[in-house]
Amino acid sequence: MNRSGNDLEKKLWEAANQLWTNSKLKPSEYSTPVLGLIFLRFAEQKFTAAEAKIQKASTGRRKIGKVDYQADGVVYLPAEARFGTLLALPEGANLGKAINDAMKAIEAENEDLKGILPRTYTAFENRTLVELLKLMSSIPQDVEGDAFGKIYEYFLGNFAMSEGQKGGEFFTPTSLVRLIVSVIEPFHGAIYDPACGSGGMFVQSAHFVENHRKNPNAEIMVYGQERVAETVKLCKMNLAVHGLSGDIREVTSSFYEDLHSSPGRFDFVMANPPFNQKGVNKDRLKDDRARFPLGMPSTDNANYLWIQLFYASLNAKGRAGFVMANSAADARGSEQEIRRKLIEDRSVDAIISIGPNFFYTVTLPCTLWFFDRGKKKTARKDQVLFLDARNVFRQLDRAHRDFSPEQIEFLANVVRLHRGEEPECLAPESKALLQEKFPKLKYADVQGLCKVATITEIEGQGWSLNPGRYVGVTDRPAEGFDFAERLEELNEELERLNGEARELEERIAENVEALLSAQ
Repeated sequence: MNRSGNDLEKKLWEAANQLWTNSKLKPSEYSTPVLGLIFLRFAEQKFTAAEAKIQKASTGRRKIGKVDYQADGVVYLPAEARFGTLLALPEGANLGKAINDAMKAIEAENEDLKGILPRTYTAFENRTLVELLKLMSSIPQDVEGDAFGKIYEYFLGNFAMSEGQKGGEFFTPTSLVRLIVSVIEPFHGAIYDPACGSGGMFVQSAHFVENHRKNPNAEIMVYGQERVAETVKLCKMNLAVHGLSGDIREVTSSFYEDLHSSPGRFDFVMANPPFNQKGVNKDRLKDDRARFPLGMPSTDNANYLWIQLFYASLNAKGRAGFVMANSAADARGSEQEIRRKLIEDRSVDAIISIGPNFFYTVTLPCTLWFFDRGKKKTARKDQVLFLDARNVFRQLDRAHRDFSPEQIEFLANVVRLHRGEEPECLAPESKALLQEKFPKLKYADVQGLCKVATITEIEGQGWSLNPGRYVGVTDRPAEGFDFAERLEELNEELERLNGEARELEERIAENVEALLSAQ
């Protein structure tokens, strides 16, 4: 279970999980409808508060209607979509159909929600729906702050864990997202995620803005693309339950479709794309120099297509942060050439190694890449910061890790010190953690943790962006051998070597053909 969250979130999840255990539904059949009921309860809370406010201000000269609620940014709820109405239905009534009809009625009255809300409640037994409605009704009407958003996130994370590989397609672990957000600092501007999943990057960006005492809806605009229709719905509900709006589009593939005219447009790009994706038709992309300006990788691996999409979508001062397979940092051949161009463009800002067990579906470690297109006009233009965070984590259970708030702030503060910015110490013990490694609160290389490398040094390492090549080693406590984890690491290495072998085969064949043609 996701251990973060307060007692209300845990209590609700445990009760909902117990109901699922006693049902005949698969996790994927249960998750979206339950998230839909959280959304409905959130909408009712906002509607009830707005109703009292509107009635108090009314002069009685005209009838109050849905435009009054929508003008206040509130979802309009017709009578049949209220929790009280649904709970008051007589015993034996078809509750699944009634909730489906309620969702349909909400969509009919609120154009922005059209086609988003789940309507699969007839798959549930009546008794399960009654208990779920009672459970959601137990959320206090006067709950403060972004409580519904936190509940939605908490459920989303736990459902992702229970759905295994499918869950990993729509949910990026929150602590990784928070670290990305803390490093690129999206205070103001347009944010883009071309593989947006359930919208976690957008939500954490909004939290970042709120934590700095500003209104996210006034400061940031969010744009996303996602290929799975159900995940688009999850994302739009996620934004709505956090009080956010955004332009989220469904596409067959972000490689073939660019519905936001992305080249050079965005202030920030954040993403967790599929690792080592195969089967992309590069013939359809090779002439699109605006989105793939550094050339086509010759291997059947989309990592460097994603990397170019992120790079090309940034404006002249834009920053990007994204999750990437470890193998991309050392990939050879055509991928190495693309990486060299990125580094020589002075756009690579920082690289952070993350240890294993952060994801719910795989034990593999990963790397966080950060671009800063405006860096070339700073004193650090010829430098890249490498951070090895493999020894920084909080153990949740045997198979799962995350970062504590202090650890996230510590890692982001290392980047801030390198940039010459003031560190942020909002989390308890954060300053003490930073001073332990940087007593004067000034950046300095720390063996085994961080190293600033020059472009000349990186060239000497074959244009590698693997932090392990630069930061050195530190004493590590002995760890038990995890066979599955090691096997996945070796399999990833094998895929990389196979890709290089195919490249060499192609080159040899081309050279032989050229020699034969010349004779």
